[in-house]
Amino acid sequence: MFKGVIPALVTPFTKAGAVDAKAYQDLIAWQIKEGVGAVVPCGTTGESPTLSHKEHKRVVELAVEAAKGKKVPVIAGTGSNSTDEAIDLTRSAKKAGATAALVVTPYYNKPTQEGLYQHYKAIHDAVDLPIVIYNIPGRSVIDMTVDTMGRLAKLPNIIGVKDATNDLTRPPRTRKACGKDFCLLSGEDGTQMAFLAMGGQGCISVTSNIAPGLLAQMHAAWAKGNVKTAMAINEKLMPLHDAMFCETNPAPVKYALSLLGRARPDVRLPLVPITEASQKKVQAAMQAAGLL
Repeated sequence: MFKGVIPALVTPFTKAGAVDAKAYQDLIAWQIKEGVGAVVPCGTTGESPTLSHKEHKRVVELAVEAAKGKKVPVIAGTGSNSTDEAIDLTRSAKKAGATAALVVTPYYNKPTQEGLYQHYKAIHDAVDLPIVIYNIPGRSVIDMTVDTMGRLAKLPNIIGVKDATNDLTRPPRTRKACGKDFCLLSGEDGTQMAFLAMGGQGCISVTSNIAPGLLAQMHAAWAKGNVKTAMAINEKLMPLHDAMFCETNPAPVKYALSLLGRARPDVRLPLVPITEASQKKVQAAMQAAGLL
């Protein structure tokens, strides 16, 4: 269902700290113009942990409005470590017109594999909307096993995974467990080319916020079998991928967007703007990639 580069969108804020609807929709319009395959509002990069539920739901609505008529899918982040909250956010995303939901593995409360299965099954049974599992052990502590994912893939609306494990043996193992129609998306910019080589179909990307055109070209080249071109773009962007994680995401990418005049660099506490040393790293990487 989904392929190519898919931006995990930042949520721009105004000087007063509110969601900046205009900057957000302008960012989405630019991403679509540059050739992205879908957009993801309210993921980790969108600072979902510090959005109120009202803001969260409105941000998804804004994304759907911006993508309307463009034939670009909206994969709305709707996860929570509370199953009831995840169901509520997923219902809201469906009502707003989202194409699918991106549901993170529950963080902090550390469910067992059976608990993970029952969490996703409950959301699946409560809302008729395709669900992409977001497996990110680095943030949620737990790791959904391939066997558990295989069980979930038998449910008709569990249609894919955003794999942020950085384990490049996962794509073929997941494909075998979940079937040929299960959508495999990388959640790691730095290894997305290798993920494609191991059977992936795309990447939900932080770097796409600032380099959507280059990443769209890379994925298009790969799809056409032009591996040399794809690898050249990947090598060009590698310092940029690294710079986007020189401090906690999304502070570096928001600073990068501010240099492009597309968003303020502000993040919500407990995150803080990046240091001067990190600013220099981001600027240098952007210059090397030809973005500045």
